[in-house]
Amino acid sequence: MKILVPIKRVIHPYAKVKPLADGTGMDTANIKFDINPFDEIAMEEAVRLKEADPSITITAVGIGGAECDEQLRKALAMGADDAIRIDLSDEIDSSVVAAELAALAQELSPDLILMGKQSTDSDRGQAAQMLAVKLDWPQASFISKIAVDGGMVNVTRETDEGEEQLQAPLPCVVTADLRLNEPRYIALPGIIKARSKPLAVRPRMTDAQSKTRITHLAPPPERPPGRMVGSIDELVAALKERGIA
Repeated sequence: MKILVPIKRVIHPYAKVKPLADGTGMDTANIKFDINPFDEIAMEEAVRLKEADPSITITAVGIGGAECDEQLRKALAMGADDAIRIDLSDEIDSSVVAAELAALAQELSPDLILMGKQSTDSDRGQAAQMLAVKLDWPQASFISKIAVDGGMVNVTRETDEGEEQLQAPLPCVVTADLRLNEPRYIALPGIIKARSKPLAVRPRMTDAQSKTRITHLAPPPERPPGRMVGSIDELVAALKERGIA
């Protein structure tokens, strides 16, 4: 069984960022980058599946420039067998990601694509769904549990109404939610082994173009100062002044 795990390089979730003065992008000077947290959860789950079935192979794939190699090496240290970086320096959106991953999947023929439900930078949550449509594969999103049984995958996914049990045939696309697992601490032996694992760089495979573009970035407006009230009546009156109550 072969598992493909897409990895995205994002600004560290606890880093303090701000837009550039001209609004053309984010100021990333001296900012730490890491694997998208949901992708890290997906990689952890792939490794757990491999630990239960050593015949499984895991390929991590990233899309971007050489700066993404650091995150792919981390995925290798977590337990991926090899990694592929699709060399692409242009600004891309979910449609380009889906197109490139679909082309790669058609070449590698993985049994399962296990990826994060969304990235913490653009926060769109669209790539997996677009990918499943392009491949004409079944999909299960926002999963909190997964088990592979022969040619089927059984998942628990979270919905607004509660948990839902789904079963789908392989190959399929599955996206990881926060409660699927907690990624492990990477020990030194894993980091050392990752240095010798293959990381292939290949050109982009499609001519897909972004359908969206960022026109301007700006910080959110500052919150107005709080106001202390002395009673419930005063609170209700203040809310009415603002047209809330």
